[in-house]
Amino acid sequence: MPIPIILEAAFGGLSKIPYSYTALKVLPCLLLAFFVKRYFGGAPNTSERKMHSKVIMMTGGTSGIGGAVARELASRGAQLVLLTHHELSDPFLVDYIMDMRKSTGNELITAEHVDLSSLHSIRVFATKWVDNAPPRRLDMIILCANTMTPLGGEATKTVDGLESNWAINYLANFHLLSILSPALRAQPPDRDVRVIFGMCSSYMGGSLLHVVPPVSDDKSKKPAKKAAPPNNVQFRPSTAYATSKLALFAFASAFQKHLSAYKRPDGFPMNSRVVVVDPGWTRSPGMRRFLTVGSLWGLLVYLVMYPFWWFVLKDETQGAQSFLFAAMDAELGRDEGGKFIKECKERVVMRSEVNDERLQKALWEESDQSIQTTEKASAIRRTVEKKQREEAEKDAERTEAKKESSTKQPGSRRGKKTAPAEI
Repeated sequence: MPIPIILEAAFGGLSKIPYSYTALKVLPCLLLAFFVKRYFGGAPNTSERKMHSKVIMMTGGTSGIGGAVARELASRGAQLVLLTHHELSDPFLVDYIMDMRKSTGNELITAEHVDLSSLHSIRVFATKWVDNAPPRRLDMIILCANTMTPLGGEATKTVDGLESNWAINYLANFHLLSILSPALRAQPPDRDVRVIFGMCSSYMGGSLLHVVPPVSDDKSKKPAKKAAPPNNVQFRPSTAYATSKLALFAFASAFQKHLSAYKRPDGFPMNSRVVVVDPGWTRSPGMRRFLTVGSLWGLLVYLVMYPFWWFVLKDETQGAQSFLFAAMDAELGRDEGGKFIKECKERVVMRSEVNDERLQKALWEESDQSIQTTEKASAIRRTVEKKQREEAEKDAERTEAKKESSTKQPGSRRGKKTAPAEI
């Protein structure tokens, strides 16, 4: 079939072939669309690694980019422990895990209930994980969970009274890793242990002036006052997400130094490494919430412009490629850690505050103090709520007992009616 067409075009010209000029006009457009889509699709992961027997703990592994990462790792034989806010008996979670086990052929997929908006829930899980002899195997921690307040939305708070972006995107990860740190350091020296932080390019617009004020050049002047803390009501939702990501980036750098400073009892070098990953612009639930500004009109505009977003935004599998590179690249397992990965390549950090030791120290101390204060208040609240529940249960039991005694009281008209007849 192609040979007669080619001969006809060679001897009789293109005019002899139907729709030839139309095809020549459309073909460049199709090629341009193909290359544009491929360019915005990002770099693919070319690294492979045996993941069988690897124990990987994940947050955000039930949706978005985290869900794609979880499926790819599970298909390679990794043992996944998904930390999710869903109850373990939730039908959605049960169906999700069963479907993943079936589609990947991997039965080593489990879940643990951890509500990242509750510091108490994080402590309960993490202390239970650490309190084990011998130490549990833990090859990797991947932190994909996050939340975002839309630009037009109002600031929301967690059950602990903290601003939700700050609490879930940063403070929850700080709390989780602070407790799991002994479990990471206790891994055998021949094990390649990695902690992968999910990042976003919005960190470049964050501000940590509430942690460390700018240093004045004039020493005679008093140091600048701190800005409002992130759990303050006046904290703006428009910058909350970016600030939480900048804080998470600075903590990731500090956590690598914390791990590297540990001297192993066996004398071997520290084998835990931190990797920060920016997946790029992806059609994830968070990106859709950002583009729609959290409104129905925004959702309508998003749906109308969906062909454009389909071209310029990655799908979730493409967004997962940098995470897979960070999890499987061999070179990352040999260096000192603390790398920033984007498009499956090492990148330069655009904010100097990320590697500022003065800021890292102040951020660590303030976060630690904030967690201690919040957990004390949370413990008091839980104690009060427990007493109230117990009193309510006792009142209900007393009321029920009074009702039963009144219905069964001897000599009452009701008791006589219900008494059995003597034979």
